[in-house]
Amino acid sequence: MTSRLSTEIQRLYRLPGDPVVPGEPALRLVATSGRVRAMVVSLSCPADWSVLSTVWRGVQADLELPAPAIAVNGVDAYELWFSLAEPVPHADALAFLQGLRQRYLPDVKTHRVGLRPSQEGDASTALIPAAQGDSGNWSAFVAPDLAAVFGDEPLLDLAPGEDAQAELLCRLKCIAPSAFEAALSQLLAIQSPVASAVSAPAAVAQASSVKARYEDPKLFLQDIMNDASVPVASRIEAAKALLGC
Repeated sequence: MTSRLSTEIQRLYRLPGDPVVPGEPALRLVATSGRVRAMVVSLSCPADWSVLSTVWRGVQADLELPAPAIAVNGVDAYELWFSLAEPVPHADALAFLQGLRQRYLPDVKTHRVGLRPSQEGDASTALIPAAQGDSGNWSAFVAPDLAAVFGDEPLLDLAPGEDAQAELLCRLKCIAPSAFEAALSQLLAIQSPVASAVSAPAAVAQASSVKARYEDPKLFLQDIMNDASVPVASRIEAAKALLGC
């Protein structure tokens, strides 16, 4: 990796203090302190830019955030890479990613959407650009006007130019702390479809099942995190508790 491309990866995504290791295959997303600087949303099975682009456009138009980087992973997915100017707690990153999914990809099947870092423990992501084994295919960052060209084959069959990759990244900005906090508050304030759909009569009819439902603490915490009537601070605490479940 050229010094210019490495510098851009460092500027946008690498955790403070993390060294550059030649040939490293993955980027660490969660520091030992539990804080996160870079986040990735991916879409696969099939890869479809027309779907993921709703996130790319929405974070700019609705949340007033800088554009995330767009990437093809060289195998089966499109990716959006978000850069934070200052690392945030893992729970805040998780709440942000889940909020994006709920707002922009609510009807997309769960197995198609990847969120990293994740509640399940994914704490790293494959570095880009990179060769994909012996396939001859490569992952790469791509320009917005070229993203749709790849269709359902999100890959390059030749190594991308590293200077060109650096040029794409140098145009991107990190998300400022105040902008992230505002976006997170807006995402958490979205009315939960589950909460709004349950009318008073329906709630009475379901009362007998409440006790059984909340014997599972994860379901209880998930409902708190998705309930727009609960204060934002409490919803973030629920997200933190989910990480420890």
